[in-house]
Amino acid sequence: QVQLVESGGGLVQAGGSLRLSCAASGRTFSSYTMGWFRQAPGKERDFVAAIRWSSGRTYYADSVKGRFTISRDNARNTVYLQMNSLKPEGTGVYYCAAGPTGPVVGGDHDYNYWGQGTQVTVSS
Repeated sequence: QVQLVESGGGLVQAGGSLRLSCAASGRTFSSYTMGWFRQAPGKERDFVAAIRWSSGRTYYADSVKGRFTISRDNARNTVYLQMNSLKPEGTGVYYCAAGPTGPVVGGDHDYNYWGQGTQVTVSS
């Protein structure tokens, strides 16, 4: 049974940092892309960042480039999202996802496994 378990969310002031973790288990993810998505209250789920597990190639939404870093730890089967210089618009539930994506990694329909989400609140 595949499980993605996120942790690390919380309340932080604007300009602060948080590191989210996603512990993956239940299958081999070497051919998969791991992604982070954010859903703000009353809005659709948006792509934040992704990493191809095998190559380590990373992708970012324009809104987070230069501030967020996605990485993976093969030994721990864990993906991280380091979030710096957080802004109030970064508030939302952050979801970890895994899927056999093709060239495009920003669509949530390309991911077939999802975590339960972790809340991030950025106060102004």
